[in-house]
Parts: sequence; C-alpha cells; structure tokens
Amino acid sequence: MTAKDKNSDIAALSYEAAREELVRVVASLEAGSVTLEESMALWERGEALAARCEEWLGAARSKLNAAIESKGAAEAKTTAKND
Repeated sequence: MTAKDKNSDIAALSYEAAREELVRVVASLEAGSVTLEESMALWERGEALAARCEEWLGAARSKLNAAIESKGAAEAKTTAKND
C-alpha cells in the first residue's frame, strides 16, 4: 500500500477533523518517540492533512470574496438608483 492509499481518507475530512489530526501528528513527530519509518509516514500524512486544510481555507476564502463582491455590487446598484 502506498502513502497515497494510506491517506485517501483525508479527502473526506472536515477542516476541524483534519486540523485536529494534524496537531496530533505534529505532536507525535515533536516527541521523537517513533522510528524513522513511522516518522516518514507521519510526515507524509501531516503534509496531506495540511493540504486538506488549505483546500478548506481556500474554498472559504473564495466564498467570502464572492459574498463581498456581490454585496459591493448590490450596494453600488442601490446607490446608483438613489442618485
């Protein structure tokens, strides 16, 4: 089984779940109590978890920007009608 297969479950995680697991992975790596092989597997999973968090944050950022632009356009339209 490849690292990609082992991390295939990450795509289904919510932002909060991915972040919580990433915190646990980092803590395990910082503790230094695992073998090199286990450290590499944890590091790979951590990278995948961090990427998943970035996906969630990017999507949220896009939604916020769209809402701000929509609100700005609506306000501009209202202002133009009132002039």
